[in-house]
Amino acid sequence: MAKSVGIVGARGHVGAELIRLIAGHPDFELAFVSSRELVGQRVADHFPDFADRIGGELRYVSPGNEELPGLGADAIVLALPNGKAAACVAAFDVAGADPVIVDLSADYRFDDGWYYGLPELTRGQYSGQRRISNPGCYATAMQLAVEPMLDALAGPVQCFGVSGYSGAGTTPSDKNDPDKLRDNLMPYALTNHVHEREVTRQLGHEIQFLPHVASHFRGLTITANLPLAQAFERHQVLERYRGRYADEPLVDVRDDAPWVSNIAGRHHVEIGGFTLSPDGRRLVVVATEDNLLKGAATQALQNLNLAFGFDEMAGIPAAEHNA
Repeated sequence: MAKSVGIVGARGHVGAELIRLIAGHPDFELAFVSSRELVGQRVADHFPDFADRIGGELRYVSPGNEELPGLGADAIVLALPNGKAAACVAAFDVAGADPVIVDLSADYRFDDGWYYGLPELTRGQYSGQRRISNPGCYATAMQLAVEPMLDALAGPVQCFGVSGYSGAGTTPSDKNDPDKLRDNLMPYALTNHVHEREVTRQLGHEIQFLPHVASHFRGLTITANLPLAQAFERHQVLERYRGRYADEPLVDVRDDAPWVSNIAGRHHVEIGGFTLSPDGRRLVVVATEDNLLKGAATQALQNLNLAFGFDEMAGIPAAEHNA
């Protein structure tokens, strides 16, 4: 029997990707889709390619938090801005309801009571938890780029990041204004970014993150500078990364440096461009991903699959797998 999934906050870019992924999944169905701005409109009208799966009866709704538990979904995905998840979660606690809850915001990424769902690195820590915190988009790319060398690091890792403006959400700001971003690269939150703190906490190693937003819509790239405690040869580095991710269909380790223009609309992370300093004690690694997919919606689907015991890749378009 299909499991039902409700999406709270579906108007945004990530919410739209979630609708597509859930609608295309063999074992999930949409229980409800909430959006204050679109309330009353038919969901299928916004996703004609999935109209048959969504059906003509499902419409956007705008329930209050206290109404959410009564909608009876097996799982809830919270696609809300930071700071908004707690009120929703509290409503389920008060009602004594216990669906699987996947939170896409940063609100529970520092809460040990929630499973931190970066499957490639943490699936071994999953033991049936019903509360799952989805990692940040940049945080996903940074952790996957750094983790294979974690035991060889000699100091803080610097990560220079550039994201498309979809990462700034739909609320108007300088960071998602195409006119202001044209021919521009906009730095922001250059210290203490939430993803800097998130990755430092998860890896147990200091990460220094320098984020920027550019004029493209989707896709991010990070260039990580890793100081090493001993000299490495390039083939040793490649062996580490290829060995670490050999069985991970959503991590593609490549020889050359990946381009952000090639990752838009795809479900995996690409890691490559491995370059060592002449003394072999400084490594530079490049990682790219679609911030709306593996950086958010695709990863949420992996976590939902994990929670319900489905194949972790179920519902993720097979053509995008890289194993």
